[in-house]
Amino acid sequence: MPHIPPPDRDGFTGTTPVPLYWCAYGAGEPALVLHGGPGASHDYLLPQMLQLAPGRALHFYDQRGGGRSRHDDDREPITWQSQVDDVGRVMREMALDRPLLVGYSWGGLLALLHAVSASERGETAILPKRLVLIDPAPVTRAWREEFETEFARRQQGPTVQALRSELSASGLRERDPAAYRQRAFEVSVAGYFADPRRARDLTPFRVTGRVQQSIWASLGDFDLRPALAALRARAAIPTLVVHGRQDPIPLASSEACARALDGELVVLDDCGHVPYVEQPAGLFAAVERFR
Repeated sequence: MPHIPPPDRDGFTGTTPVPLYWCAYGAGEPALVLHGGPGASHDYLLPQMLQLAPGRALHFYDQRGGGRSRHDDDREPITWQSQVDDVGRVMREMALDRPLLVGYSWGGLLALLHAVSASERGETAILPKRLVLIDPAPVTRAWREEFETEFARRQQGPTVQALRSELSASGLRERDPAAYRQRAFEVSVAGYFADPRRARDLTPFRVTGRVQQSIWASLGDFDLRPALAALRARAAIPTLVVHGRQDPIPLASSEACARALDGELVVLDDCGHVPYVEQPAGLFAAVERFR
């Protein structure tokens, strides 16, 4: 497992309905990074995403219901609206005035939902100055279903099946249980990669299943495209969308997102859903050009 350096500062929020764990690295331009999931935690983006830190005060937090921001009250399901509310509260508490907002996977969709909601309410102080969306989750339910079908197909494909067989025959479970758990996690997400064999040296994470389910259910039969077009008309936010060409998430979704926001689209070849591991040079160069 990669080494994750300790943060420069960290703690728990005091203004959110549930205390949320946060941490920060570096100094300079305020930036907030939203992790994927939903129901996961920020740390699986590390250490690679720290390449964004030079010249930036880079903030992460575990979204409500995941990581160290666990929420065990089943009487109050976590929805996309509660996650959007948390984004605004975190920005205010951390004094992140008009930050760069970076969203990865589900975090990309969350960044868009936050920007739409803040602009509709006229809350300009928490509108992002710029948006960087890295392989954002699909912006329609139809593309979401297409992604789920494609990812399942890849996980049952011959390459991933061979990786499972190789791990099973390795004797690693008995010889080194920790290494076995690490490799088992990597194989479980290998279908996200352009080449599943490159799913190595990843920081493992867990997804709280009921949180993931409740958030996706709360979105219903969603189609964010009209709301994004309206966002562009109200508050033109410079936007960069980066998408791996071999991502199981349809490229058409990121194309539609960039088009609706009049943003820049960068497509990385030989790259799936994890560009910070598969094509870090291309990813971080694109973000740096967008600075």
